Formats: sequence, structure tokens, C-alpha cells
Amino acid sequence: MAILLDGLSLGAIYALIALGYTMVYGIAKMLNFAHGDVIMVGAYAILTMLTVTGNPWLAIVVSVVVCTLTGIVIEKLAYKPLRGASPLAVLITAIGVSFFLQAIAQLIFGAKSQPVSLPSLGNVTIAGATISVGTIVTLVVGSIIMAALTIFIKESRTGRAMIAVSEDKGAAQLMGVNVNKIIMITFAIGSALAAFASLFYLMQIPSTQPTLGAMPGIKAFTAAVIGGIGSIPGAMLGGVLLGVIEKVCLSIPVVSPYTTAVEFSLLIIILLVKPIGILGKKRREKV
Repeated sequence: MAILLDGLSLGAIYALIALGYTMVYGIAKMLNFAHGDVIMVGAYAILTMLTVTGNPWLAIVVSVVVCTLTGIVIEKLAYKPLRGASPLAVLITAIGVSFFLQAIAQLIFGAKSQPVSLPSLGNVTIAGATISVGTIVTLVVGSIIMAALTIFIKESRTGRAMIAVSEDKGAAQLMGVNVNKIIMITFAIGSALAAFASLFYLMQIPSTQPTLGAMPGIKAFTAAVIGGIGSIPGAMLGGVLLGVIEKVCLSIPVVSPYTTAVEFSLLIIILLVKPIGILGKKRREKV
């Protein structure tokens, strides 16, 4: 029971990060490998506000604002000038932005890991198993955020514009959709989700460093590909699946050292069996 809930909780974190990858890819048709480092930015924002004010609620709000603004600035300065450029140029730029954010964090906060003192939420006993309240909060809040995002995409005017841009950018522009604005909003939403992911990640590992977002970012990208890159339900499914597999593997002493290998082996298997991912859809290329 505890392992399953821990896995679902970790999966919710991966899903929140994967949603940022899959939304940007689905709408802007680019892989933002700097997205993982936005998590690191959010973690340092929380650390700074806790140090200055000691107020965790204010720290969360500031983290969301900082991450959202970071996503918008990255899109405006790094990616918007490359609209229409080759995928390789965009990919190299994304990697450069990732290293730039890590270098800035290292200059400001240093290279060493720093503890983040979040308030302890304690433990509860469910069906004889002791479970952290933080795990339950992560699972519940993460589920609410993902459900709210799904409703927003399907029901709101902006969400429908996002779907239109992802289907056919040119046709959407002809219908009066401001494509640049929609892409900016997509980056903003993805970065805000990364802020929540950084909070939940700090609940599990209460320390931050400049490379904090590297491995979670790679695993979340793996989750997005497993679920079907460009598919929002796929990102959720891939994140939860990867989180549960990771926690189950870590609970088995013999398999534990090879957990990461198992996760990426799953990615290889999925790509061999179904290259578009579990919930991915084939797109017709127009000639």
C-alpha cells in the first residue's frame, strides 16, 4: 500500500513535469530540454523565500510566479527568434539554455547542495501502513492540477486555441488565432506546473542544487515519450507508470541498483513496440 501510494505520488511529480514537455511539443513542435531546469529555479525560489520570510505559502506563490516568468522570458529570448528554424538549431539552443540556467544558479547560490526546510506534515496510518502526509498531498493536489488543466484545455477559449495551433498552425493563424501568444501561454502554463513539481519534489528530497532538475527532467521526458509525446493524457499515464515502477524497483534490494536502467529499458521497449507511445496518435504529414 505504502509503495503504491509513494509510486503514485512520484508519478504525479513526473506527470506535472512531463505535461510541460508534451504541451510545448504538441503546440510549438519543439523539445524544451531546459524545462527540467525550471524546476531548479522554482526550488531556489522556495529556498530564498523561506530564508527571507519563513512563510511557506508565500514561498509557493513566489515560486510559481518566478517559474512562470522564467518560462515566458526563455520563450521570448531564446525560442521565438528561432520560429521556423531547423529542429537541430532549436534543440541546441534548448541545451544551451539548460546549461545557462545551471551556471546562473551556481554563480548565485554556489555548487553545493543546500537544505530546504519545509514544514513537516507528519505521517498517517492507512490499512496498517505508515504513509507520509506529504505523499498524500502530492498525489491529491497533483491530480487536481492535472484535472484542472484537462478541463482548461477542453473547455476554455484559450485551450481550444491551443488545440487548433497543435493541429494546424497555419490554419489557426488564418482563423485569427495569435500563434505567438498561444505558444507563450503554453510555456507559462508548463513552467507554472514545474513550480508545483519543484515543491512536491522538495517534499521528498528536501535539498536543492544547480543540477536538481536534470534527472527528474530526463525521467519526465521519458514519461512523456512512453505515454505519447504531444498527448496530455499520455504524459499523465507515462508519469504515473514511471513513478510506480521506480518505487517498486527501489523496494526490491536486488533490483534497486538498476532502477534507472529498468526505467530506460521500458522506454526502449515502448519505442520498439509502439514508437508513438501508449496514447500517441499518428499525425498525417501534409505535402
